[in-house]
Amino acid sequence: MKLCIISASIIKGDGQGRVNYEIVKGALQKNVEVTLVVRQIDEEIKKCKSVKCVQFPLEQVPIELIRGILFARLSDNWLQKHRDEFDVVMSCGAVISQPTDVNVVHFVHGSWLNSPFHTYRMRKDLYGIYQWLYTAVNAQTEKQAFKTAKIVIAVSNKVKAELVSIGVPQDRIQVIVNGVSTEEFYPDTSIRSELGLPLDVDLALFVGDIRTNRKNLDSVLKALVHVPNLHLAVVGNTVNSPYPQMTKNLNLDERVHFLGFRRDIAKIMRTADFFVFPSRYEACTLVLLEAMASGLPVITAKTAGGAELVSVECGFVLEDPEDIATLSKAMETLQGDCQLREKMGLASRYNAERHTWLSKSSEYLNLFDSIVK
Repeated sequence: MKLCIISASIIKGDGQGRVNYEIVKGALQKNVEVTLVVRQIDEEIKKCKSVKCVQFPLEQVPIELIRGILFARLSDNWLQKHRDEFDVVMSCGAVISQPTDVNVVHFVHGSWLNSPFHTYRMRKDLYGIYQWLYTAVNAQTEKQAFKTAKIVIAVSNKVKAELVSIGVPQDRIQVIVNGVSTEEFYPDTSIRSELGLPLDVDLALFVGDIRTNRKNLDSVLKALVHVPNLHLAVVGNTVNSPYPQMTKNLNLDERVHFLGFRRDIAKIMRTADFFVFPSRYEACTLVLLEAMASGLPVITAKTAGGAELVSVECGFVLEDPEDIATLSKAMETLQGDCQLREKMGLASRYNAERHTWLSKSSEYLNLFDSIVK
């Protein structure tokens, strides 16, 4: 089989990029000929002799919206010349306007645009306007991409429902949820003092982009006010983030620990007692599965894709991410019950073990095989 993947990124440190990375690894193990059309690529993959890489390095372009438009145009032009060379062409979202065999949907911009929590509804400044423009452009272009793909992959049942709502025929949609490395993320303990975290306290963990409101750290902080014996570690880039100041305003300075952007997420997860992530919009966030693989009870919301993987045995799923009272009650329940945390942590690990990257890459490759046949 000759496979072409067109995506902005094929790297470990990015949600969509990590999925692509694992698909490529699985394809190489089965001796599939792989060509990658990318902006960013993992060096390990790039150096592999059996991979052909067509890279359009656009990261010096200062605006992501323009980077995306340029990449789509360059990819379109390239594919027009080379389409006949491949058995299967896979794309991700709105990265290309030409028809592809498979389009993997990691984010439905049309749904996020209509969300009452979209950034432009929360911020009436230039940044909010840019976020509206970015989402609106992608919402328009992704419709064409989904319309012309033979098969559309939704990374969660939530995404499938969103695709149906914007007109994608249900019989062309398949669901393959994201995976996790159970070797990288596993239950254990790490030394909190090495990370500057306090010892002998109950510690919740939040991981995500904290420069915008989408991940919903603001609700977590408001809920934390009502759980006075709980500490919170926050992983995320604090540059231009409003949340350090919000923490001060809520008098939570001594209980909230900002760790900045980190690569050692697995190690940090092994310091926590539970994971809290009531995101206002996700497709199928990797970090939720990573927390479960680490043996952590989780608190999330139905607005976070992947929440369907969180059973009542391994955590709490909020109906409404803005429900501060229910969120604080869930946090208080886990903070005060070590036995419950242990029981839920075991269930989380069990659920995560059903969604390894090996099993997910096999699902994709079986799909590609069915297209060729």
